[in-house]
Amino acid sequence: MYYLIILVLLFVAELFYFRMADKYNIIDKPNERSSHKSITLRGGGIIFYFGALAFFVTNGAMYPWFMLALTLITLISFLDDIHPQSRRLRLLFQFTAMGLMFYQWGLFALPWWTFVVALIVCIGIINAYNFMDGINGITGGYSLVVLAVLAYINQRVVLFAQPELIYTMICAVVVFDFFNFRKRAKCFAGDVGSVSIAFVILFLIGQLIIKTEDFSWIILLVVYGVDSVLTIVHRVMLGENIAKPHRKHMYQLMANELKMPHVLVSGIYMVAQLLIMVACLALPGYGYWCLLGSVIALSVVYVVFMRKYFGLHKCR
Repeated sequence: MYYLIILVLLFVAELFYFRMADKYNIIDKPNERSSHKSITLRGGGIIFYFGALAFFVTNGAMYPWFMLALTLITLISFLDDIHPQSRRLRLLFQFTAMGLMFYQWGLFALPWWTFVVALIVCIGIINAYNFMDGINGITGGYSLVVLAVLAYINQRVVLFAQPELIYTMICAVVVFDFFNFRKRAKCFAGDVGSVSIAFVILFLIGQLIIKTEDFSWIILLVVYGVDSVLTIVHRVMLGENIAKPHRKHMYQLMANELKMPHVLVSGIYMVAQLLIMVACLALPGYGYWCLLGSVIALSVVYVVFMRKYFGLHKCR
């Protein structure tokens, strides 16, 4: 009953946001870099923050430093959706949020280099998650798979986080997917959505890694990771400025050049990540081997796909 109430409240909150977004013209207009063709409400992913807030309020203000960090990174991302903010300001908010999350993890008790490595990795993951948000359903669908697997690990493998946080976030993602995981999306996640859900998932994976002292759990993001890293490498080889927007991710070529339905492409990414996690969980003790094997297999698929279909891409 608790989660049913949360689900209904989040659904109402999303509808209320739609009215506000429509009133204040918070929309996404298609351009030459877009994978959509119609004007759509932006920022529907703010529901992820509302989900975390619902957990915080109903569970005795648990994880206060994480919640403060999430508030900061959600705020700057939402402002960036409304009006582009300077890169320095965004990085300032991101670094501050990371510091607060590291404090929640207890990371400052470890050697100083741990903090530096964690900062670089976490900033990279947040931005990669944001870059991968380009077609209907991919952010919500992929996040749903990751959260579902985290819920299973938390219940059956090792308790690393308060279960209510994971289940409440699943409710928030389900609400968002109802409006986004479709042929013609009612809303897009926006930076506020992709960054905030990435931050929540990053916090949970960090909790898991710290609890088990096993870094191989990063495999939970391996599909996104391989696509993001190899796309950056590819663009560097092409002599491009990697900071500029583009349409060269594998999922973008699938949706734009091969004209595959967005929900199908998103489904492929979801199934790929799910199958990898099923194999990983079926082979306890072989986490690093599973991670290495997944990276190699996904890299081969990426290279073969690009060699065959990248010629269809036309730079604009």
